[in-house]
Amino acid sequence: MEPMLRIENLCKSFPGVKALDNMSFDLYPGEVHILAGENGAGKSTLSKCILGYVRPDGGHMFLDGKEIAFASPKDSLACGIAAVYQELTMVPWLNAAENIFFNREPVYGKTGIVRTGKMISDARTILSDLGSHDIDVTVPVRKLGIAKQQMVEIARALSMDPRLIIFDEPTSALSEKDTEALFAKIHDLKKKGAGIIYISHRMKEYDRIGDRITVMRDGKYICTGRVSDFSGEELIHHMVGRKTVRIYSRREEKAASRTESDQHRKTEGPAPAEIKEVLKVENLCDKKGRVKNCSLSLRSGEIAGIAGLVGSGRTELARLLFGIDKAGSGKVLLHGEDITGCSPGKLVRKGIGLLPEDRKEQGLALRASLAWNVTSAGLHKAFPGHILDRRTEKKLSEDYMEDLNIAARDTEVRALNMSGGNQQKLVLAKWLLADTDVIIFDEPTRGIDVQAKREIYAHMAQLAASGKAILLISSELSELIGMCDRIYVMREGAISGELSGEELSEEKIGEMMFGVGV
Repeated sequence: MEPMLRIENLCKSFPGVKALDNMSFDLYPGEVHILAGENGAGKSTLSKCILGYVRPDGGHMFLDGKEIAFASPKDSLACGIAAVYQELTMVPWLNAAENIFFNREPVYGKTGIVRTGKMISDARTILSDLGSHDIDVTVPVRKLGIAKQQMVEIARALSMDPRLIIFDEPTSALSEKDTEALFAKIHDLKKKGAGIIYISHRMKEYDRIGDRITVMRDGKYICTGRVSDFSGEELIHHMVGRKTVRIYSRREEKAASRTESDQHRKTEGPAPAEIKEVLKVENLCDKKGRVKNCSLSLRSGEIAGIAGLVGSGRTELARLLFGIDKAGSGKVLLHGEDITGCSPGKLVRKGIGLLPEDRKEQGLALRASLAWNVTSAGLHKAFPGHILDRRTEKKLSEDYMEDLNIAARDTEVRALNMSGGNQQKLVLAKWLLADTDVIIFDEPTRGIDVQAKREIYAHMAQLAASGKAILLISSELSELIGMCDRIYVMREGAISGELSGEELSEEKIGEMMFGVGV
């Protein structure tokens, strides 16, 4: 059987970066071909070349044996190629139905008048087929949560009935239920003979849906094989080009440290003073009923986690704690001071920072420089005299680029032009400079590669070791268990319980998230 898509020695350079370096790849009908690699490996650039967003500098692409050179995405769509992007591409003020059928609206004959009723009905059918019955297709998508927006993005691509579809981190914002529905749809597409390129940093998904896997590194082809032929360690080694260490090691390291400390105290004297409570939340509620009587505490030197299904109220709680949304009732105490109702600006000065779930929309000024973003939250720390010094700004930014291993040409590069992993490290740099006592991490590793994850985990552990208090919100239970001292579980807007020590297991957390035995 001939491949549906064949790519030979594709090259593409941008100023200062060789994004694709003689990259070769092929895809067969009815196959899910995983494309793996670190952020910046060239996966997105390869996808953009296939879709017609980027013109390659050299090499060849063949579809059904015929050479192609798409001038625009319109050309690739005409050939039956569609994509689901990690970064949402919808028009925020249009509703879900209008986004799904954007530029392809059903009309009455040749009148050009949109058949609104049919468009809404068809949108509901597509989303129902994906198991998303609860999405209101008539409201602007900006009012939907990220998970629902992602399902609309998927529905739009599937509505085109593509024969070749590229999925770029499609499950990074999805619940387990929505992920299962998507995988079922992917299996249906395979049976129909569609070719699927699947990009994801969630390695546990590879065995679930993948047939073959191709690894990229630094824009180059590294290897291809059956998914079953590679262990996780082998894949990571191919992706990063060096031996890696376990990424979830904080709790084991702390346990070993405590054992050593206990032995030391037996000979050296009494234990140190108990760590202090930094943040206390008492019966906190929002005004829309999404957060209900939540109480928790956060201590210096620890990482506490929040687990819960998509829609359980985790992000809404983070927004309340950071003052973005206003509380309906309850209290938030920082070092014993009542800070309920304070604005985000005041809370930063008092000592609370937030790495938001959506780094592009809420964490960064994308069109501003790396240097501007680094100093944006910590101006009062970096420039106490209220006079901005460009040389100091440049020096601080260069220091954080080195400390966090941020890959960028220089401090003037725009955040918009950085990879997802480097953007996330840039958000972290902003809060490191602000030097807050409490840092809320909301899905800090969503859509970034294994190596970038490991670096972020290491910095989180260092922050906790220095006495900072960290609240980690994550959909990955292994991430929470590997990093947290304690975990609060949220269900239907309320905290359903707290786990620590030997209680920390995926089974126990899952029972509490789903209300098993309640």
